[in-house]
Amino acid sequence: MSADERGFKTNAGTTSFQLKSRALNRRQVLALLASTRFAQGAGGRPVRFGGPIFLKSDDPRELAREHRRLGYSAAYCPAATAAETEKIRAIRDGFAAENVAIAEVGAWKNMLDPDSATRKANVEYVVERLALADAVGARCCVDIAGSYNPKYWYGMHPKNLSKDFLDATVENCRHAIDAVRPSRTVFTIEMMPWSLPNGPDSYLELIEAVDRRAFGVHLDACNVVNSPERFYNNKAVIEECFRKLGKWIASCHAKDLAWVPEYNVHFAEVVPGRGEIDYATYLRELTKLPVDAPLMLEHLKNAAEYDEGRAYIQRVAAQTGVAFA
Repeated sequence: MSADERGFKTNAGTTSFQLKSRALNRRQVLALLASTRFAQGAGGRPVRFGGPIFLKSDDPRELAREHRRLGYSAAYCPAATAAETEKIRAIRDGFAAENVAIAEVGAWKNMLDPDSATRKANVEYVVERLALADAVGARCCVDIAGSYNPKYWYGMHPKNLSKDFLDATVENCRHAIDAVRPSRTVFTIEMMPWSLPNGPDSYLELIEAVDRRAFGVHLDACNVVNSPERFYNNKAVIEECFRKLGKWIASCHAKDLAWVPEYNVHFAEVVPGRGEIDYATYLRELTKLPVDAPLMLEHLKNAAEYDEGRAYIQRVAAQTGVAFA
C-alpha cells in the first residue's frame, strides 16, 4: 500500500478509511474516526417508534403496512374487544408479519371515581382491556390511577396525593392483574403531574406495594414535569426516570411541553420540537432498556401535526445516532 492510500481502522476493527491523495494529520484522523462512530449509531438497541395513523381500513395487515410506510414499527391496538377471538388473531398476525409491535391497549377510565357504581364499572372495563392486551400480545395495558375529582376523570383533587389514593390504586392494580393473570403483557399506570405516581420515587413505591410480576411502568416524560425545577432540568429528570424505572418500562409517550408566559406556572402540551423536552436524552435512554419499549406519539390535533412531530423525532434520532427498529 502506498503512502497515499493508508488504511485506518476504528477501535472495533471493522471499518477502514482509504485516505487518498494526501496523508492526514492526527486531528483530521481523529475527526474521521469520530464521524464513523456517529454513523454507526449511539449504540444500544434500535427504538420502536409509533403513533396514530389516519388510514380507514378494517384489514390489520393493511394497517400495519401503513405504519411501516410512515416509518413506524409500533402501533396502538386497533379497535377490538377481548371476546373477538378471530379479530384478535388477525391483528396479532397481521402486525407481526410487518414487524410492527402493538405498543399498548389504552384503558382510560377513572378507577377512583367518587361514585361507587361508576367506579366499579370503570374497574371492570380496565379488566377487559387488560385481557385484550394479553390476547393481542401488546406490550402493556395502560391507564392512569384516576382521580377523586367528581367532574374531570383526570382532574385535580387534594386527596390525589394521599395514602388513601395510593392504597386504593394498589387495590385496583392487583384486582385487574389477578382477574386476568396476563402472561404476554403487563398492566401499567401512567404518571400524572398532580396525582400518584407523580415521579420515579412514587412509582417505585407503587411497584413495591402492588407486588405483582405483571405490573410495569408506562413513561410519559412530559407528565413528570410538574414544576419549574423539573422543566428547567428535564434532561436530568428523564435520566432519573430511566435509571430508577428502566427495567419495568413497557411503553412510552411522545409529545412536548412549552412554558406559556403568564404570572403563574402553565405548561402546555405541544408538537414535539415546539417545546423544551430533551428528545436526544429521551431517545438515548430508550436504546439502553432491556426491551425495545415503544415510543408513541399522542395528543396531537391532526395528521399534519403528527407528521411534524414524527419528522422532528426522526431528525433528532439521526443527529443523535439513534436507529429505529
